[in-house]
Amino acid sequence: MDMSELIEDFMEYLQIERGRSIKTSEAYRHYLERFLEFAGFDLKVDNIRPELVRKYRLWLNRYQTDRGGTLSLITQNYHLIALRGFLDYLSKRDIKSMAPNKIELPRVHRKQVTFLYSDEVQRMLDVVPNDDSLPALRDRAILELLFSSGLRVSELVGLNKDHVNMQRREFTVRGKGQKDRPVFISKRAAERVQDYLSARTDSLQPLFLSYSRNSGTTNTSGDYRRLSQRSIQRIIEKYAKLAGITKHVSPHTMRHSFATDLLMNGADIRSVQSMLGHSSIATTQVYTHVTDQHLKDVYEQFHTDTE
Repeated sequence: MDMSELIEDFMEYLQIERGRSIKTSEAYRHYLERFLEFAGFDLKVDNIRPELVRKYRLWLNRYQTDRGGTLSLITQNYHLIALRGFLDYLSKRDIKSMAPNKIELPRVHRKQVTFLYSDEVQRMLDVVPNDDSLPALRDRAILELLFSSGLRVSELVGLNKDHVNMQRREFTVRGKGQKDRPVFISKRAAERVQDYLSARTDSLQPLFLSYSRNSGTTNTSGDYRRLSQRSIQRIIEKYAKLAGITKHVSPHTMRHSFATDLLMNGADIRSVQSMLGHSSIATTQVYTHVTDQHLKDVYEQFHTDTE
């Protein structure tokens, strides 16, 4: 069996046995095809050896994109993770090749997490037009919901009206890796969402609709009117700018803000991990650097030193 066939089998394995999304498996395919671009499409799996991988790492480091840029260290790591996953799959099938644990990943220094304090979120809410127009009611609901739930923007845009229980203030979302997790929202967020839904007269399914475009489509699903991820990005940027917030604010910033707010108020990191839907605690621990600095600031402000 040649490499192309094995990669196709690996794609099926990722989706069926590992529960990976189509988007994730296609990313793996892209990275593995780039490996074949380097090593040759006639490569045999038993010829994948440490020396070849070493040269591949050097090739990735020097690789230039169509725009003349280079690959970030994180992107280079993604290529190696895909190759290591593929080798692990071969090992499970007793196909002789290089041991996956021989591929070590370099440490990547994560960027500083950008987040908003609750008073900054309130400033954004304060600049939303104080009227009962559908766009204003929708935008207020989106801001409250993002800060109160920690939803990914992809999860937010996928919500339908019947997904969210406003009385219980909880619902379930399917996140990365097709994993379900419970989501809880504040009383105020539930009220803002209910205000928006009560003002709507349509029977369309999406929780949040776009009001900037018209369509002649009349299907009841309403997906042609579903607010897009890019639209939510623009909404967040708009109100951050109006509120005078100079840091770059995105929907993911609201997710960071949700997690940081919980930790600063005493939540344990395992609970925050579950609420964010992180499969690894290491992903959640990025927020401890922020909260550790906050604790230090509190210490410096309130601790009495000896004379």
